[in-house]
Amino acid sequence: MATILVLTLLTLSSFSSPAQAEIFTSIGQMTDLIFTERELVQSLKEYIEAEETKLEAVKSWANKLDTLTRASTSDPEGFLAHPVNAYKLMKRLNTEWSQLESLVLQDPSDGFISNMSMHRQYFPDEEDEKGAAKALMRLQDTYKLDSESFSKGKLPGVRYNAQLTVDDCFDMGKLAYNENDYYHSVLWMQQALRQMDSGEDAKTPKADILDYLSYSVYQMDDLPRAIELTRRLVAIDPSHQRAGGNLRYFERLLSKELRDKGRSQQEPADERPIQLDTYERPKDYLPEREVYEALCRGEGVKMTIKRRSRLFCRYQDGNRNPRLLLKPMKEEDEWDSPHIVRFLEALSDQEIEKIKELAKPKLARATVRDPNTGVLTVAHYRVSKSAWLEGEDDPVIARVNQRIEDITGLTVDTAELLQVANYGVGGQYEPHFDFSRRPFDSNLKVDGNRLATYLNYMSDVEAGGATVFPDFGAAIWPRKGTAVFWYNLFKSGEGDYRTRHAACPVLVGSKWVSNKWIHERGQEFRRPCGLTEVD
Repeated sequence: MATILVLTLLTLSSFSSPAQAEIFTSIGQMTDLIFTERELVQSLKEYIEAEETKLEAVKSWANKLDTLTRASTSDPEGFLAHPVNAYKLMKRLNTEWSQLESLVLQDPSDGFISNMSMHRQYFPDEEDEKGAAKALMRLQDTYKLDSESFSKGKLPGVRYNAQLTVDDCFDMGKLAYNENDYYHSVLWMQQALRQMDSGEDAKTPKADILDYLSYSVYQMDDLPRAIELTRRLVAIDPSHQRAGGNLRYFERLLSKELRDKGRSQQEPADERPIQLDTYERPKDYLPEREVYEALCRGEGVKMTIKRRSRLFCRYQDGNRNPRLLLKPMKEEDEWDSPHIVRFLEALSDQEIEKIKELAKPKLARATVRDPNTGVLTVAHYRVSKSAWLEGEDDPVIARVNQRIEDITGLTVDTAELLQVANYGVGGQYEPHFDFSRRPFDSNLKVDGNRLATYLNYMSDVEAGGATVFPDFGAAIWPRKGTAVFWYNLFKSGEGDYRTRHAACPVLVGSKWVSNKWIHERGQEFRRPCGLTEVD
């Protein structure tokens, strides 16, 4: 609008130039000015209206975000503990703030733009938004939550309400569609359609939702429903570029299927709404996926009465270690075989805060060792950030290392540094072994394999985030200030393959842990070798 106004003003200024000075001598020519002025007034009104609309939009944004940031800054970690809040933060900073920037740029505001430019380097990018969206889908699968549970914020243990709009659900479905993940595309497009049909306003046209949904349903081999949805699309938009062709194609496929089955008439499309269990979720690369996810939900835990009778609690003094004589460690059995124990009051709140303070500036995307090359790399099945802390970094780290040695009776001289990990939205580490199964691994030549794992829980988690062992059906839940310990190797040095374990996705909360992987070297007299392979 500003451009139109400037051009009109330039046109007017040309009339006052010497070449046009005689225009007043002609009423005919002057009448042209009347119409020019009317156009100018109209463009001025449109300019004012556009500025007011823009200002109202910016005000609305500011008010909404002021309320939101008051809540989020009062408890950042608690606010981001809700996975929908984390996803929408990624989406706002990657997509919506850019839209606001474009709006303001229509009449440039130097202060806003310079501020945006200064902070843009810290903004999440498209991959962050995509990753957060995939995390919601991962949580949806693991904890068997339908799309409405996320959209309406119906999650266990949440402290802040957060909801997804029609446009949010559409964007989720579109992202899945672009990744050829038609299973999740169906779930989220269906949710977008459900909310729109209930009267919710949206920028996304219903035709777009039906377009994506119908084709995704077709990809899930549900031709009758795909045809019914495509007919709805044609009724809304008869001139739609693809709908007519898709409808004819789907109908031909269905007719062929009926002929092949010797039937003349198709069954009516299922009128029940699409739910989480309407279509079977495609299988993936993880053989124990169902067992692993069931354990994450607290299902299928093989804690029998007989096994429970073999679990005890005790005071642990580290074989009369001087540092534990006056205040022995409280120890509880979590599992009998393989033996997993939990130590209570292993870390104080002050120690936890100090460890987090030291780790935060060093946090980087956690990596895994490629089983083929041995090179450290990021992986989609490990979603967390980690940092490594040395005893020299702070007396607290040195004290924690010494405590681990006192409790376990194993030297930490050959152990790895203390690894601090924080799991964000949907953070997880799928089933894996802590010990190396690569005998030629150069890392084993000096300190040997990872003999044992000592895991500190540095936060409570409102929902999800358990440590599970699919092989024998154990689930261990995070409890702030406690630590769990198990051996990865038998006394013979052979790997105990039962210890394959996983960190379940965090559904609600922020999970902080610190790991100490204790290696074989130096333990020859602390944990002598056994005489049999599985001793």
